[in-house]
Amino acid sequence: MTDRTPTTSDLDSLVPAVPFSRRGFMASSLAAGFAVSAGPLMAQTMIRTPMDGLEGGDIKIPTPGGDMPGYYAVPAKPGRYPVVLVVGEVWGLHEHIKDVVRRLAKAGYFAVANEPYWKIGDLAKMTDIKEVIASANKLTDAQAFADLDATVRWAGTQPKANVKRLGITGFCRGGRMVWMYTAHNPNIKAGVAWYGGLSPAGAITATPMDVTDKLNAPVLGLYGGKDQGIPLEHVERLRAGLLAFGKDKESIIHVYPEAGHAFLADYRPSYRKAEAEDGWKRMLAWFKKHGV
Repeated sequence: MTDRTPTTSDLDSLVPAVPFSRRGFMASSLAAGFAVSAGPLMAQTMIRTPMDGLEGGDIKIPTPGGDMPGYYAVPAKPGRYPVVLVVGEVWGLHEHIKDVVRRLAKAGYFAVANEPYWKIGDLAKMTDIKEVIASANKLTDAQAFADLDATVRWAGTQPKANVKRLGITGFCRGGRMVWMYTAHNPNIKAGVAWYGGLSPAGAITATPMDVTDKLNAPVLGLYGGKDQGIPLEHVERLRAGLLAFGKDKESIIHVYPEAGHAFLADYRPSYRKAEAEDGWKRMLAWFKKHGV
């Protein structure tokens, strides 16, 4: 993590207009609600979606183990809206994921995200990426599935949410979970996985390649050709698995040749505007095509 001089933006109130140290960066990141160990905040590209025309905010989702933190947004206009589950990156539910929730609400969805690591710790505030990954590796699929099931149940109690039109999207670890949860929940209509991991780690023993025959709905996988953490050979193995089980006509993998990991993460140096905007359009079209 290196020092940098932020540029003028709508985040001037959060990011100092002078060079600052690692400690200063961490303080401003915490104030802004972003993941500390993700790297420098890229104020010049960061998207900030306002709540104008929306309603929502932080919530507590009931589970057998207690109240789980979450966040939702939905158009303020009366109506019942399709539900999209948003699954966060390795840092969980931080400000970037909340902004994605608001963006989906602006597109006409009841979007909701739970905090995946609520029983493990606040990964967004951890300063050491190794500690973040080690903590994230403790989350079992069984726990993640149960928490997402609880999130769907909560949405089902909301008058503006139409859970009969249920979709899911996620990023990084959350992108992996799109594949896994679509194989778990028969009520999912469509999923969009952004650079979802394809390798086992810690409590994560199964991979998307292991569930290609179990998918209950079409999944759109968006990957970067230069992602150092997800080799193209793994992406092609996933594609081959879809083909082997006849799922290739339903689920599709799209690779952006020049993109690396986290190309939608506009708060990070990995952001690639063209690929992010194209992927977003593909996601919305995918949901529309499949009834979400």
